[in-house]
Amino acid sequence: MKDKLLIIGAGGHGKVAADIAIKLNKWESIAFLDDDVATKKCMGLKVIGKVDDYFRYRKEAEFFVAIGDNAMRELLQEKLRTDGSNIISLVHPEAIIGLDVEIGEGTVIMAGAVVNSSSNIGKGCIINTSSSLDHDTILEDYVHISPGVRSAGNVNIGKGTWLGIGSVVSNNVNIYSGCKIGAGAVVIKHINEPGTYVGVPVRRIN
Repeated sequence: MKDKLLIIGAGGHGKVAADIAIKLNKWESIAFLDDDVATKKCMGLKVIGKVDDYFRYRKEAEFFVAIGDNAMRELLQEKLRTDGSNIISLVHPEAIIGLDVEIGEGTVIMAGAVVNSSSNIGKGCIINTSSSLDHDTILEDYVHISPGVRSAGNVNIGKGTWLGIGSVVSNNVNIYSGCKIGAGAVVIKHINEPGTYVGVPVRRIN
């Protein structure tokens, strides 16, 4: 473990990531990289360069990519990974993680979230505030779970899918890669093709 953490992205998601990192108290210094030159500080922590400056620090720092957009987060995290950077995950001390849970690199699990036993969480996932994933859940890489999502057991959510705030997924359901599930939507059966889905129960709108 290295004593310096660099968070890529000094926006809202970066603030939450920094808050978790501070609470974990594992690093002597925490700073940001962000392409907005007008942003000098975030959460009282310095912005010390642009995103591409990561290469200068990769031997001395660990990294976390704090970008909410799934595709952009994947692009940046895979770039860092290819260049040999050390990418860490962040788990809030007040999250509840069951036994036999695997968590991929670059994933964040926020305050009040629950990930129950025998679940497998991929790389670069966001499991947001007060969401819950029950037993035997599989999140493929770069999934975004919004605040207050409720997912029952034996659910498989495909790569790059986004579940909107307060949405609900019934048990034994598979959701295809690259889907967007609207706020408050309810998924009660398999979704077998990419698209945007809204409503109770969900219907595809594009």
